[in-house]
Amino acid sequence: MVTKKHELAGIKMKGAEIILQVLADEGVKVIFGYSGGAILPTYDAIFRWNRTHKEHPIQLIVPANEQGAGFMASGYARASGEVGVLLVTSGPGATNATTPIRDAMADSIPLVMISGQVARSAVGTDAFQEAPVFNLMSSCAKHVFLVEEPEKLEEIVRTAFYIARTGRPGPVVIDIPKDVQNYEGIFKGKGMLPLHGYQNRMQNINNNEITEDEAKEFFTLLKASKRPLLYVGGGIISSNSTHILREFARTFRIPIVTTVMGIGAIDTHDLLCLHMLGMHGTAYANYAVMDCDLLIAVGTRFDDRVAGLASEFAPNAKILHIDIDAAEIGKVKPVVWSHVGDAGKALKSLLQYGKNLTLKHEAWIKHVLHLKKEYPLAYDHNAQKIQPAEVIEKLNDIVKGDAIFTTGVGQHQMFAAQYLHIKHPRTFITSGSMGTMGFGLPSAIGAQLAKPDKIIIDIDGDGSLRMNIGEMETCTNYNIPVKILLLNNHGDGMVVQWQTLYFEGRFSGSDKSLHKKDFVKSAEADGFKFSKRVAHREELHKTLEEFINFDKGPAFLEVVVDKKALVFPMVGPGMGYKDMVTGPFIKAREIPKVEEEPQEPSDAFAEAF
Repeated sequence: MVTKKHELAGIKMKGAEIILQVLADEGVKVIFGYSGGAILPTYDAIFRWNRTHKEHPIQLIVPANEQGAGFMASGYARASGEVGVLLVTSGPGATNATTPIRDAMADSIPLVMISGQVARSAVGTDAFQEAPVFNLMSSCAKHVFLVEEPEKLEEIVRTAFYIARTGRPGPVVIDIPKDVQNYEGIFKGKGMLPLHGYQNRMQNINNNEITEDEAKEFFTLLKASKRPLLYVGGGIISSNSTHILREFARTFRIPIVTTVMGIGAIDTHDLLCLHMLGMHGTAYANYAVMDCDLLIAVGTRFDDRVAGLASEFAPNAKILHIDIDAAEIGKVKPVVWSHVGDAGKALKSLLQYGKNLTLKHEAWIKHVLHLKKEYPLAYDHNAQKIQPAEVIEKLNDIVKGDAIFTTGVGQHQMFAAQYLHIKHPRTFITSGSMGTMGFGLPSAIGAQLAKPDKIIIDIDGDGSLRMNIGEMETCTNYNIPVKILLLNNHGDGMVVQWQTLYFEGRFSGSDKSLHKKDFVKSAEADGFKFSKRVAHREELHKTLEEFINFDKGPAFLEVVVDKKALVFPMVGPGMGYKDMVTGPFIKAREIPKVEEEPQEPSDAFAEAF
């Protein structure tokens, strides 16, 4: 195969110009970042690039701080599936970005962070705004480069994108001394670093087809099962294979539970969807996990918020596991069958092998539909104050699943995960593993830039919004039409919930009654043309409609909600699903009853197919 020579190969460029050219070659359209002395040559290169490439500019979004830049890049990546890029300066610029880098690593999100560094001659001297970025980020990122040889800069930047997007995606950091950015060298137009070990692993994963014997063993286990369940995580979304998952589930009549990162893998209104499992999963999802006899884990890991007390998780089930990361296989729960590889590719192979099989799980389907009917999500419909769940239900009535949602972290995040109608992958964006407050607003900005034709709604809490409230001005600076829906319970709701349940109501550090912020005036001060507050139920639906329909820039709506509303169900820390607390409004069952004999499909199930 003959590779076409890059049209600029052989041209002399400065290091900063090489960086920009590789970014353009990698398809980068937006950079999020904050400037500073050690990264100024690259910021100057952006200015010059956009002046000479008006037909293909690279948009620069400057946030209030570098954490915001990182979460914007993450929101962009999560919504688009492309690599998000952030550009920060040395010292505090880089350290401020540590949290979003670790957040992206925990949720397997592809980012490339480029940070300026003091000149090579000053490294290690405690120079002004020097920080040990390589050491700091090595424990937070998928890979870190410190560019010590300017001749390798081009290959390093190109390799960073390759590492970020291949295998299990993740963030890659490139620390570039200022003198390397000013270095002059020849642009080659091709080449990556020789990462033989990593490339061999990627090749092995890509070539790791499910063999006929493995497929036969898989279907032997599936045919022997009377109560199979698919347990799906963000890996199926990362592999852009949710359509294959949906076909697989329908073909073999297998219900699905998802992690918070897997929300959107299947339409939440699909009868086969039991929604989210785990600490705040639906009661019927958790009951299905307790009842299943075969658990097929796809693109997911058995973390503590899902597995709880691991020894009691899926107690009656044999476990099959498909994941691109071999380290996750058997890490928490032993498995009887596994495959290391791309989730979508694996399911497609199994579909092909089993295309002539007819599997009947009708009694099980009838049972899980009964669980959905008997143990639905519920809250206090007679409460005097507005309930967080009812806000989201009314939002569903208006939006009907045709939006991209981001969230902060806390009770509002769990209410959103439980109650939102999500139709498509990459439309529910949240900080899953790290649980990073302040994520919602900047990630919404990134998602809006990735998907400018979509409605982007940040469902946030007052505690989370405060964390990165400076990014409200970023919305108006660039006229980014995100919609911020603040569920204000005047406190750190999830912390309050734990203190209520486990600390005898001692609200240490979580009582926010002293806070005087008027969020509506803050939004107005930042230039929002729509900024309203709702405190009474009779105003809610109409104002929500006005909020959603506002099309003249970003919009802000604060809804004052009941601070005593708790998120249920809840599986307490270190507890098993049998200890799940369903709260005062969700029915709890006493003894699981699973019908063993095949029956005719229920009417509801028949309608689904």
